[in-house]
Amino acid sequence: MSRDKKNICVVGGAGHAGLPLSLAFASAGQHVIIYDLNATAMDDIRKGTMPFVEHGAEPLLKQALQENRLTFTTDPNEIERAEHVIVAIGTPVDEYLNPKLRALLDLFSELRPHLRPSQTIVIRSTVFPGTCRHVERFLGDKDSQWKIAYCPERIAQGFAIRELSELPQIVSGCSPEAVESATQLFALLAPEIIRVKIEEAELAKLFTNAWRYIQFAAANQFYMLANNAGADFNRIRDAMVRGYGRAASLPTAGFAAGPCLLKDTMQLAALNTNGFWLGHAAMMVNEGLPSFIVESLRQKYDLAGKHVGILG
Repeated sequence: MSRDKKNICVVGGAGHAGLPLSLAFASAGQHVIIYDLNATAMDDIRKGTMPFVEHGAEPLLKQALQENRLTFTTDPNEIERAEHVIVAIGTPVDEYLNPKLRALLDLFSELRPHLRPSQTIVIRSTVFPGTCRHVERFLGDKDSQWKIAYCPERIAQGFAIRELSELPQIVSGCSPEAVESATQLFALLAPEIIRVKIEEAELAKLFTNAWRYIQFAAANQFYMLANNAGADFNRIRDAMVRGYGRAASLPTAGFAAGPCLLKDTMQLAALNTNGFWLGHAAMMVNEGLPSFIVESLRQKYDLAGKHVGILG
């Protein structure tokens, strides 16, 4: 096996966050190692087929395969070949909605023999505040300075290819060297780099998702109030936002899909000793919407004799 160096290794590279990023970097002329343990997804990608819907991705995948810019592996030894190692895995919470930092540390414990201080390690996943400093301490020793950067992804699933080239990229790091290296890396993709302290970047990602979750909760609460009053929320919303910029950010009502919004809102609650009342109220509204809809239907129909489809 050739041991030639590669520009980037994406850990979790076959996932919703990792694969579009890998393709974007390959399209920018980089040689990318996709490291992932999902053998089925890896087989699909090798054949030029996306394992999930991602607009604009398949042409980039086919181009990257033709140009031999992708290496697929389940062997952690391959990680040693990369100048930059990007971690793009999901960050779970426990049954009480508290963040499970242990999962990320376990990953770094497994990868530790294949990492070296000269690499820039970029954490892309959403993390609990303080996690990146913890990783630095976990990997470090008195004889070496590790380059740990945090560059959170803020893309909408399915539209990553477009948004990676349109949205500014937040860049932070545990050292000036890490920040500079990560800045040069993401300047290949993003139209603007926003440099902040690493604690600010960790909170910026959580605040972003919590803000969206709270916005959805406001719309869903208005929807319930309108429904109970016998009014059409969509007509009310249209009257509010049409030509009136101060109300333009009010979203439509609907299920707050995707686990990240709830998960990240609850991470902020855990950070503040469960004192995030606005976030908890948003959770009660958004997660209670399905029950509200079922009860509304039950008042009109005998649901026991019907099949109900849920779209979205």
